[in-house]
Amino acid sequence: MDANLIILIIHVLAGLFLVYITAKAYKRTKYIPMLLLTFGFFLIVIGDTIVGDLFNFSDQSAVETLEEIVETSGFIMVIIAVIKS
Repeated sequence: MDANLIILIIHVLAGLFLVYITAKAYKRTKYIPMLLLTFGFFLIVIGDTIVGDLFNFSDQSAVETLEEIVETSGFIMVIIAVIKS
């Protein structure tokens, strides 16, 4: 198995575990900034890993732009969550 694939799998699993933990915290507290944090982390994880792999057949420039848009949206959601908390 390729080392890059192993690192990618660990990256996705760690990111999704973080999303799971924050979602569980939101469910327990019903605190809206925690929901925004969960959504932000989710966007960062999928933007950094999954989006690029799903659209690998398209124009590479468009794929990179889409990845950056999704990741940036995730960071904005995290910022909003921190400001609201």
